[in-house]
Amino acid sequence: MSASVCSRRRNAIAVETFLPDNRREFEIRRYPSYVYALVPLLALVLQAWLPRLMGRFAYMDLPLLVTIYFALNRRSPIHGTLLGAVLGMAQDGLTQGAIGIHGIANTVCGFLSAVIGLRVVVDNNIIRLLLNFVLTLLSGAIMFFVIHMLLGLDWRSNWLDEVFRAAGNAGIGAVVFPLLDRTQIRD
Repeated sequence: MSASVCSRRRNAIAVETFLPDNRREFEIRRYPSYVYALVPLLALVLQAWLPRLMGRFAYMDLPLLVTIYFALNRRSPIHGTLLGAVLGMAQDGLTQGAIGIHGIANTVCGFLSAVIGLRVVVDNNIIRLLLNFVLTLLSGAIMFFVIHMLLGLDWRSNWLDEVFRAAGNAGIGAVVFPLLDRTQIRD
């Protein structure tokens, strides 16, 4: 057997481990009703309160994390889109910025999270960490596009801050996602 065929087989095996192959890995995860109510509410309260304490060093976007988590685990693009829109609009209501900026960014990220959750097994914490990082950067890029390009407003941020925010979100998600996994309803 040639070296290229062996290399392709090793790569195929590595990729197959991230694709859902049985019904248990593909099922939609369910949570108690109070988790659906309290976790987003807690994320919004902390998002409004912690930046006042931490100032410029508040590198997090908790409503985006909640959107990503529930969209990944529910595996429903409609659910992820609606949750992102509602949490993003509520987050916009707590800021002094234009209404709808976070709503648009969280909507896109919620939809993409759900679609990725359909295609990839997201129980691996490294995959979750990378998805949180990438989707937070995407959220920042969407907000930049809407604020600067569409609205023509000045956006006071640099990309290093966005990378720190993405790293902060990824780190917080690495801690919070396993805790939220424990609240799942098991059959």
